[in-house]
Amino acid sequence: MTPGARVSAAIEILDMVNEGQPVEKALTNWARRSRFAGSKDRAAIRDYVFDVQRTLASDACLGGGRSGRQLMIGRLRAAEADLADLFSGQGHAPYALSEEEVESGAPATDKADRLNLPEWILPEFERSLGAGSDAIAMLLQGRAPITVRVNLGLSTVQAARDALAVEGITAEPNPVCATALTLTDGERKLRNSQTYIQGLVELQDAASQAVVSGLPKGPFRVLDFCAGGGGKALALAALGHSVTAHDAIPARMRDLGFRAERAATRILTVETDDLPDLDPFDVVLCDAPCSGSGAWRRSPAGKWALSQDDLTRLTQTQDTILDTAQNYVAKDGSLIFATCSVLACENEDRVTAFTQRNSGWSASQQTRIGISDASDGFFHASFSRLN
Repeated sequence: MTPGARVSAAIEILDMVNEGQPVEKALTNWARRSRFAGSKDRAAIRDYVFDVQRTLASDACLGGGRSGRQLMIGRLRAAEADLADLFSGQGHAPYALSEEEVESGAPATDKADRLNLPEWILPEFERSLGAGSDAIAMLLQGRAPITVRVNLGLSTVQAARDALAVEGITAEPNPVCATALTLTDGERKLRNSQTYIQGLVELQDAASQAVVSGLPKGPFRVLDFCAGGGGKALALAALGHSVTAHDAIPARMRDLGFRAERAATRILTVETDDLPDLDPFDVVLCDAPCSGSGAWRRSPAGKWALSQDDLTRLTQTQDTILDTAQNYVAKDGSLIFATCSVLACENEDRVTAFTQRNSGWSASQQTRIGISDASDGFFHASFSRLN
């Protein structure tokens, strides 16, 4: 595909998103009916679509509107690309800009548009992050680092790094967590690499890894109460813990058995009705559903889809999860609460609310991991019983 044809494809996909399709579904639907597109074409188009989602508001200002075409005009203007070359009408490129399009659009002036955040969330964002909130919002407009977790059950960090290098993938130590390697070159080769296929590494953000590595040293019996796809369960098992995985929607764990087999470990999965029959656990980890604000670089559509009512419901769900999960903690055990959010209403406020509702528990530790070039934003807190 020509560069202009890639722009046309991105416009088509963005229009599909505007019509209500989730970003990933729109990308998949386009790819299925566009078999002519090679892997490099698909990767470039995907980058365009996700870049627009990260900077949707400012791109709409620069492009003069929110149609797929206007958003791509805005994105390319921000990147100082040659619009006349890309919008030529030749070789499946989009048609040339009209006089009106040439004259339309201007840099964002409103703060929410400049920061590419929904206006309603600005007060909570600023309350949560203080003087650094604008800088964090700007970081969220860029691409996230691609990080893997080294499976210490099968390899050492250096051995995994060396194995990746042999396959043309450059990995550097990550400062946030000792088990993390940040991929700096050849990252698109990862899923087809033997290092990945044989379970030596697993895709996982460094901050997410740090939550696991910061848990009490064991081995312990651990319940991953909100396991989802099982990334933290796998990390826990690699450290030698005996891990039971649970999720309120069991289908989310459907790939966990395969992933555990690849990692040469074993994880027991259970449904909610089974939990009362199990012995209490030394550690219960609640990586609760949240806004995902700490990971909006990876899932940028999430920040535009989130509403104030959604956020309120999420905090209520987080409270319910903690109140339920405490019942499965052994007398001298630990209850761990975690989110990939940077919002205080989902983090510190939930810790305070839990201890106020449950006088027998105290928060022994609260840790924020900030959004950076090395990792997503994360929060975790540890609770212990007072007697």
